[in-house]
Amino acid sequence: MAIFNSIKEAATNFFALFRVADVIDILIIAFVFYKLAQISRETRANPIVKAILLFIAATWVSEWLSLNTVNYILRNVMQIGMFAILIIFQPELRSALEKVGRTRFSNLFTHDEEGSSENVAEEIASACAQMSAQRIGALIVLERYTKIGDIIRTGCTINGDVSRDILINIFIPNTPLHDGAVIIREGKILAARCILPLTRNESLSSELGTRHRAAIGMSESSDAIVVVVSEETGKISIAADGSISRNYTEDTLKKALNKALSFTDKKPSENVFAKIGGRKVWKK
Repeated sequence: MAIFNSIKEAATNFFALFRVADVIDILIIAFVFYKLAQISRETRANPIVKAILLFIAATWVSEWLSLNTVNYILRNVMQIGMFAILIIFQPELRSALEKVGRTRFSNLFTHDEEGSSENVAEEIASACAQMSAQRIGALIVLERYTKIGDIIRTGCTINGDVSRDILINIFIPNTPLHDGAVIIREGKILAARCILPLTRNESLSSELGTRHRAAIGMSESSDAIVVVVSEETGKISIAADGSISRNYTEDTLKKALNKALSFTDKKPSENVFAKIGGRKVWKK
């Protein structure tokens, strides 16, 4: 009974001191952290942010357990690390500030709805089949868990629904947007003419051109699925997790993309695409 009275008294004292301003203060801080989390998720820096949070948690735990040596090292590393963070995240911080400056107040509380993965897969497969038949080169990146906002910013913003006709028109030779990659996120074509990082692996087959090397490079630095249509041969390929599989048809490409976009696994199995109509020609 005495414990209950103590808890009751402590709660009464706490709420007696709790002001409306305190509630507003907490809500503002929570909202700011929520928006910062949203911004960080839009870049490949998201895993680094998680590592930093774990590092901070480890510092607190070491202090709580009185691990003085460990805590001393962690705290000193944290001080140096703050300067490193500013250098590493300089592009992201600048982009985030620009985004905040461009955002309207009415858009602060809204978010986009995800598109149908089955419809997206069907539209992409149909477009790739058409471009394959006409020997039109294409490079299509499907973002998954790892956000690639830094890659999206290298291209031209589109922000339209995934459509067979739009994809074909983007990649028609000698048009302004045909050179580079299209980025698709949650059923939307976010950007075209994007620049992808090339793989640094020098042991790739000489038959793999720049598009295929860019596709592999993108899949090495993120969990994105990259579809490639060869301009020379018309062959359709998929790059994922540093590997590439080729010789897809419209039907097998649709099945493979449906599998990848189902989000049942955080990473596609290393032989998923080879099993669904593709022949693996490179494995990291």
